[in-house]
Amino acid sequence: MILGIFSRLRTVIAANINALISKAEKPEKMLNQLITDMNERLIESKRSVAMAVADEKKLEREMNNQKAQSDEWQRKAVLAVRNGRDELAKEALLRKQEYDNYYQEYSRQWEVQKESVERLKNSLLELQTKIEEARRKKNLLIARAKRAEAEQKIQDTMSGLDGNRASFDTFERMAQKVDELEARAEASKEISRFNADTSLEKKFAELEKSDSSADQLLADLKENMKALPEQTEK
Repeated sequence: MILGIFSRLRTVIAANINALISKAEKPEKMLNQLITDMNERLIESKRSVAMAVADEKKLEREMNNQKAQSDEWQRKAVLAVRNGRDELAKEALLRKQEYDNYYQEYSRQWEVQKESVERLKNSLLELQTKIEEARRKKNLLIARAKRAEAEQKIQDTMSGLDGNRASFDTFERMAQKVDELEARAEASKEISRFNADTSLEKKFAELEKSDSSADQLLADLKENMKALPEQTEK
């Protein structure tokens, strides 16, 4: 069970995160969920390792208890021999042998369990290190995912604009039309100013012409009058 938990955790950590991001609708949410799942499984693994350690300690206590019982029956056998009770000493030695057998069995089981616990502790430490590494990489991966998402949106937008070239062509034609209208308005203003100036100059020219013609007519009249014979008054 414990090794199975570690195996699943290794599979999660060793998975291709970039592939997961490409399939995820929200990479940030998925990465956070992955870290959460890792932590939950790590807690489960720690609990299992703690149980394995407790089993080791229990086996060690039983082993020591069997050794203590063997030593106690050894002491009793010696006591029986000193008191000339050989039959009683034999029975004590048989009991001692029984506890010795238990002690050897518990000793073997304790050694196996102790080695297993050491392996589990090392695996747990390795997993903790990997999870810490994954946690540190999470923000970097999220930043990369956001940048890639932004770039993709820009590319999608540009692709959409390229596909809608007719709208841009219409926009350009409208811009040219506005330029043309502005040019016509400027031309109309120039013509109006020119017409106003011309009209004013024409008025003064006519006035000057009018004054000049009258003077000339008067001068001509006086000249003609000099050529006429003088008339006497009656």
